[in-house]
Amino acid sequence: MALHETGSGPMQGKEPLRGRRIVVTRARAQGEDFAREIEKLGGEVVEFPAIEIVPAQSYERLDAAIQRLNAYHWVIFTSVNGVEHFWARLRKLGVDGQEFSRLKIAAIGPKTAEALAACGVKADLVPREYRAEAILRELGPQDVEGRRVLLPRAAKARDILPETLREWGAEVDEIEAYRTVAANSDSARLRQELRANKIDMVTFTSSSTVSYFAALFPQDAVAELLARTAVACIGPITEKTAREVGIRVDVVAEQYTVPGLTRAIVEYFKRQQAKGNS
Repeated sequence: MALHETGSGPMQGKEPLRGRRIVVTRARAQGEDFAREIEKLGGEVVEFPAIEIVPAQSYERLDAAIQRLNAYHWVIFTSVNGVEHFWARLRKLGVDGQEFSRLKIAAIGPKTAEALAACGVKADLVPREYRAEAILRELGPQDVEGRRVLLPRAAKARDILPETLREWGAEVDEIEAYRTVAANSDSARLRQELRANKIDMVTFTSSSTVSYFAALFPQDAVAELLARTAVACIGPITEKTAREVGIRVDVVAEQYTVPGLTRAIVEYFKRQQAKGNS
């Protein structure tokens, strides 16, 4: 997969991102909405997907869980991808979605809740802060002790959610619903553009985009490559991963969504422009 630029160059007018070249590292399908938002604001998007979303290595455990949904009290979805892959299996197995009417459903954020709603399911819990820790703050031991919880999500996801639920006395079935893998992007070309200062910002929307982005370059080279380029992260977990691999972070969204990240990017460049004019 090659480095790909969208749009036709810097846009004219009063758009706050006019003339800015911004790298989107999100998986291509998930990155389309983000790219459109940047372009609407005058930015030029450089698509550089660091990850791809692919099926689970095996659906045996997930299929078995779907076929015994009535054994669970809670089902917790931590991404839109988790909802989509789960529902694809549910439809393939011919299981009636009405089974969810007897369950408690948690969604990590509004986009995940919207994906559930598109499947005819209303989330009972959507935390105000869109990360696993917030789900735990709004649940509690009294909600899960002695209960069985289904957690369909990516392979190699963070451990805090299942571990805490188990500490609280829940029986947690943490099951792979999909995987994130490295995308085959043109790192040589992006490296050239970064070194030539032709990129204004690189954006990360998950810890996996950070990890796979860093892995595309020689060891310890990513910090040097990004030393003169602004970096934006969708939230503190992604920021932490970036700092762990040596990446300096300039922007962290206050609301951990693509619209929240877009607003934070606009504010960053407004501040930079104000400094340049002072």
